[in-house]
Amino acid sequence: MAPAELRELKSQLKELLEKGFIRPNYTQFNRITIKNRYILPRIDDLFDKLKVSTERVKVDPSKIQTVVEWRPSKSPTEVRSLLGLAGYNIRFLKGFSIIASPWTKLLHKEVKFIWEGKEYVVYSDASHNGLGCVLMQEGKFISYASQKLKPHELNYPTHDLEIAAIVFALKIWRHYLFGEKCHIFTDHKSLKYLGTQKELNLRQRRLLELIKDFDCTIDYHPGKANVVADVLSR
Repeated sequence: MAPAELRELKSQLKELLEKGFIRPNYTQFNRITIKNRYILPRIDDLFDKLKVSTERVKVDPSKIQTVVEWRPSKSPTEVRSLLGLAGYNIRFLKGFSIIASPWTKLLHKEVKFIWEGKEYVVYSDASHNGLGCVLMQEGKFISYASQKLKPHELNYPTHDLEIAAIVFALKIWRHYLFGEKCHIFTDHKSLKYLGTQKELNLRQRRLLELIKDFDCTIDYHPGKANVVADVLSR
């Protein structure tokens, strides 16, 4: 606070004291209060917590390391702790009760905690109308998803549309796939070598960075065998 502002504040406080609107604190509780550096967060401090690149803005990994490295829960008490952490931000999480349902089921009696780490399988496809994908595990369907192309995506070449379909699947099922092994099948053969291709444009590099956040392998799957995802994309 500037000296002039401090003088003005003292003057106003003195006037309020004299008129009886306020009075000095008579308790000792506030003596042990640890003051924050700032009452409200400063914009500079908020930006310091973000990692900025030429392609996007994301949270600095060091700021979320504790949450990312959260070990698997092995008891109802640990599950409640995790749900409490996530529930603190519940107003920012659309459909939180659905996402958290596998965890809340673990709070029931006689439910065993089994962490098997079975691989997820995603089939993705794209057309000039939309994107489609299927999520499976052990040959069983878990979820289907499709999305109409956005205006800016209508001009994408086929190669970029197929990448966009993969990114769409990873984003919409992030709560399933992040931190888990995932096998992605696409009917665009060149995407199998996406991670090693050197000649990528800015859009392709941006989409590839999103894919690299996940532990996934991309393989080719003939279009005739990728029926469900193909239908969803149309």
